[in-house]
Amino acid sequence: MSRSRETTRECALTRETKSVEDLVRFVVSPDGSIFPDVDAKAEGRGVWVTLGHKEVAEAVHKKAFAKSLKTSVTVPDDLAGLTRQHLETRFLSALSMTRKAGQILTGGTKVKAAIEAGEIIALLTATDAAEDGRKKMTGSLKGYEKAAEEAGFDGVSVPHLEL
Repeated sequence: MSRSRETTRECALTRETKSVEDLVRFVVSPDGSIFPDVDAKAEGRGVWVTLGHKEVAEAVHKKAFAKSLKTSVTVPDDLAGLTRQHLETRFLSALSMTRKAGQILTGGTKVKAAIEAGEIIALLTATDAAEDGRKKMTGSLKGYEKAAEEAGFDGVSVPHLEL
């Protein structure tokens, strides 16, 4: 079992104990401002909040960071948006490394062939992709309940995910 699956922290907003995979860490910079530590590697005391735009915005509104740290801190106006940017950057970096390792297919013909051969784990399409192209890809998909189960969605129907 991976370390992150075993490690739990308390959400500063809800006070629920959750896996670190379901939380995002924030730390205080030397100038006293809060910033997202999406890799959970920055030095210093961290504050954990349930992962989600709404949750981070609510934590800002309820001053959960200052309460958890027991000190005054400066919180950026759009901490939830900043957190999203950091998470997107981390995700795109992981995609880039995966592509460089030859683990990602691009191009309609290659992707369609992999779908038909049952060799895919996930299919990502751009939000601005042409509808007919998207239908060509998704029309060949068969149920991937096992992949959803392995990703931690056991017993939950997950037809769509938002990243």
